[in-house]
Parts: sequence; C-alpha cells; structure tokens
Amino acid sequence: MTTSHLAGRRVLVVEDDYYLATDAQIALTKAGATVLGPSSRADESLSLIAGDRPDCAVLDINLGSGPSFALAEALRERSVPFLFLTGYDASVIPPAFANVERLEKPVNVARLVSSVAGLRSAAKNF
Repeated sequence: MTTSHLAGRRVLVVEDDYYLATDAQIALTKAGATVLGPSSRADESLSLIAGDRPDCAVLDINLGSGPSFALAEALRERSVPFLFLTGYDASVIPPAFANVERLEKPVNVARLVSSVAGLRSAAKNF
C-alpha cells in the first residue's frame, strides 16, 4: 500500500467496532488520507460533517443504536461519496442506497483503501 492512494483526501470513518475502526484509520492514514473520526455514533458524525466536509466516508450501517441511513442521507445531501462497511447483507439497504458500494465485514484493509480511493471517480456521479 503506497502513501499516494489517498494523499490529501479527508475520509470520515463511522464505525462502532473499536478494532475495525482503528484498523481502518491506520490503513487509510498509511495510504495518505486524513481521517476524521473514527466516530462511533450517528449524532457525533452529523456534528463532524456539519462543521467539516469530508471528501468521502466509510459508514457502518448499524451503529449499535440502529441503522445509520439518516447519516447516509446527510452525506448524500452534502455530495459526499461514501461506502457501507457492514456485516449485513444487501437486503437491509433501502432502494435509495442500492447503488452504494457495500463491503462486508471482516474486510481486508487493502480492499478498503482501494474502495475508498475509487470513491474519487464515483463522486462525479454521486
């Protein structure tokens, strides 16, 4: 993994599993990203994006208190491309988010970095 994949990109990580959030933060940072968070709660994440727009985001679907689709909608309203990182299958994702990439847990961090890097090109169509 080179440090140029995500150089200069600001990535919001929303994940309530401490180890997964930490692994994602380390991998994204090593790839050159500045990580906002990790955040483990939707309300905390909404506060983060209200004052500081990330370039893209990694979003766990279930943050312990329930689905995070309101956060996904807030990201979409701000034209912030994101992907889902989840243990749930695609059937729980509302049709409005059917086109959002879904990575299944446990995820290989190299794949996570690659998918986040791909959000750059997807941002034009988001």
